[in-house]
Amino acid sequence: MTRHAELIVDARDLHAWYGSSHVLHGIDLQIARGETVGLLGRNGMGKSTLIRTLLGHVTQRDGHIALFGQDCSRARPHEVARLGVAYVPEGRGVFPNLSVRENLVMAARPGRDGRKDWSYERVLDTFPRLKERLANLGAQLSGGEQQMLSIGRALMTHPELIILDEATEGLAPLIVAEIWRVVGDIRGSGIATLIVDRDWRKVLARADRALVLQKGQVVMGGDADAIAADPALAGFLGV
Repeated sequence: MTRHAELIVDARDLHAWYGSSHVLHGIDLQIARGETVGLLGRNGMGKSTLIRTLLGHVTQRDGHIALFGQDCSRARPHEVARLGVAYVPEGRGVFPNLSVRENLVMAARPGRDGRKDWSYERVLDTFPRLKERLANLGAQLSGGEQQMLSIGRALMTHPELIILDEATEGLAPLIVAEIWRVVGDIRGSGIATLIVDRDWRKVLARADRALVLQKGQVVMGGDADAIAADPALAGFLGV
């Protein structure tokens, strides 16, 4: 495990509820600076709830969450975002009545240390399709283009950590390949990444470490290559 000073996320004994339904049961999650962590498990096992708990969206939560060494156990979503955590939600969340350019520019702000590695020009170079559609409204884009816009908008905040929830779901194979290429670029640029995706092979091939959830608990965790080689994995993923 990495030294405490290097941790972007240090979450311990996390519990979360929706009403009377107890969804997360004592989860620990650490993400170090520049590290890529995969989050695996069948549908309904708590992956999105874990992400939403880290981001402050789930109000019924217990446990300790530290981000960049600060206690964020009770932080609200806008406070988490200001610390340098970007979120690409399942469903993309682009603004349908704003143009591609407006969606990107409205999000732009310097990173934690004033860094501006991901300029507007760099984002457009990374997503040439968006450059061709700058005047189009968000609602006029295909699903794949909306996903690119959502990732590009997250990068415009110059995050230390980017969370991708089902980044390739429902997209055409060519677009999926493009998204994974960009995930590789993000990783190569030193941004830490937490990835949820149905294609567990792709996740494990790009992650340093991974966690596997079952019924809101961690049932496997550790080096991504070791998890990929473990025959027990198939049983937890239903493959």
